[in-house]
Formats: sequence, C-alpha cells, structure tokens
Amino acid sequence: MNKPKLIRYIFGLIMIGLMVGVSEWFGEKEIIFPEVAALIIGLWIINKKVWTVSRPMVVLLMTVCALFGVCLVRYSPLPVLANIAISFTFTSLCLFVTRTTLIPVISASMLPVLLGTHSWVYPLSVFSISLILVCVQWAFEKKGLRQVIDFSSNKNHYRHSLWHWMKLLVGLMFIAVFSVYTDKMYIIVPPLVVTFVEFSSSSAGFRNRPVQVFLVLVVFAILGASFQYVLHDVVGLSEVNTVLLLFASLFWFIEVAGEPFAPAFAIALIPMIIPQENVLLYPLQVAGGAALFLFVAMVFFLKCYRWKREYLLVCFVPEFIRSRIFSSAKRIVRLK
Repeated sequence: MNKPKLIRYIFGLIMIGLMVGVSEWFGEKEIIFPEVAALIIGLWIINKKVWTVSRPMVVLLMTVCALFGVCLVRYSPLPVLANIAISFTFTSLCLFVTRTTLIPVISASMLPVLLGTHSWVYPLSVFSISLILVCVQWAFEKKGLRQVIDFSSNKNHYRHSLWHWMKLLVGLMFIAVFSVYTDKMYIIVPPLVVTFVEFSSSSAGFRNRPVQVFLVLVVFAILGASFQYVLHDVVGLSEVNTVLLLFASLFWFIEVAGEPFAPAFAIALIPMIIPQENVLLYPLQVAGGAALFLFVAMVFFLKCYRWKREYLLVCFVPEFIRSRIFSSAKRIVRLK
C-alpha cells in the first residue's frame, strides 16, 4: 500500500470514528449515516470515478433526499410499503432529472422510512457529512494524495430511461412486499437496494462477480453484527472504539481480497443503529435479501440466462475455486 492511500484510509477511519463518537456523546443514533462508509470508499479510497456527479450535487442530492425521507415518516399517513415506493420514486426522479449516477441517495431517503426516523438531526447530519466528504476529497486532490478526477455530470452519456427506473421499482416492490409482510425488514435494508440498482444499471466490472459480491455483503454483515454484539454489547467497549476496530479490519480485508464493493461497507455499519436484540439475526436477513436482489438483477435485468456457458462459469464460480478446477484439469492432462 502506498503512502497516499494509507493517508486516505486513516482519514476514513477518523471520519467514521468522529461520526460515531459524536453520536455516542449526544446519545443521538440519527447522527450515524451508514452510507457514509460507502461514500468514503467511492470518494476517497478508490482512485477512479465511481459516480458521475459533481461535488456540489453530492451535497445537494444527499441532503434533499434525506429531508424527503424524514418528511415521509413525519407527515405521510400511508403504510410503509407505499412510503418505500414513494421514496424510491423520488430518488429515481432526482437521479433522472439531474442525469447523475449517485445511487447512494436511495439509501439517504429510504433509511428513515425503514427505521422510522423522524428527527431533523438526521438530514442535518447527512448534510454535514456530505459537505466534509467532498471538501476533503478536493483537498486530497490538491495535495496530490488522490488522483484528480472529473466528477462532473456528462448528460450526453446518461442512458437510464424512466422505463428503466419503473422496472427497478417493480423489482424492489416485489421483494419489499415479502419483506414487510413477513416482518423481515432487513431483507430490504437500503445498501441492498443500492446494490440492486447498481447491478441493474451500472456497467462496472463487479456485475461479472455476483457470487463474490454476495459473499462480501454477507461477510461484512457478519463482521458488523459480530463486532457490535461481542465488543460493544458483551465486552462493553465503546461504540467509537468498536467501529474503529471494525473498519480497520474491513480496510485490511479489502486490501488483501482485492476490489472493494462500496455498499458492503454501509452494510457493516447498520448494526450500530438497529435495535440490539435484532443484531444477531441481521446477517441472516442480509443474506436472504442479497440473494433475492442479485437474482432479480441477474435474471430480469442482465438476462444472464442468455450468456454463454463459459462466461457463466467465470461469473458464478469464485476465482479461488476456478483456479483449483483449472489446476486439477491441467494435472489430469499431464497424467494422460
């Protein structure tokens, strides 16, 4: 790991620790915005353009969508399912009208709906965090700690129609109905919805690794829940120290394992803001939700059933298993 990247990781730990520390100090869980972990990966750690969006638009979209989510909780008389649909429709229109690809805004709006957050502290926290993130990113580029990247929106290359967003809404609601009526709300936890939209809309390379992405999501959910339960609930470690140890481990993990998947980091942070009696069941629901969302994305949007058999092998068999299969095949050929 080079020195500039190490500095960015350290700043990422400081940012997450500061957010959780302030939350713990004031006793306000609404200050914790799990998607900040994904934004840190996309805006600070990864040295390439992850989302097509300008810095001012990051702050504006995040804040507006967070405000909309809280307003839904405070003023909408409709049931949760309807509010989920309204929240997703609003964020979809925001992305479509602005021609940006900042998919995490979906989480900013939907998180209050799922958790029943009605405090104005939440959108204030989202605004402050987003502003800090883009300012520090700008400083990184000015100091040569991160590659200078043009994050401006290129409207000519925006390719997602309203029809595409409507199909995504149908796919989301198909899973949301099951989640709400079985009272398994973490199946549609916002980072999983972000994963679903990213898989169905992006052309990034992670779409070729669905099994790997699934495993990363589940492992990060297990680690997040385990650290929260064992270190904080059982051992009694403070939340800020727990989250610092957690994300130091996660940052080390992605350096060893390879390419990071931003929504997984938000998945790891959510156990801090859910009722603690649900923490141990959280990874199981995340695993079920991840499987459902990836299945719908791969079959109905990417149409993987049309892919060639060789390509399916590469996509659905993890690399470490493929390498063993190929090694065994080579040994058999040599023996013959």
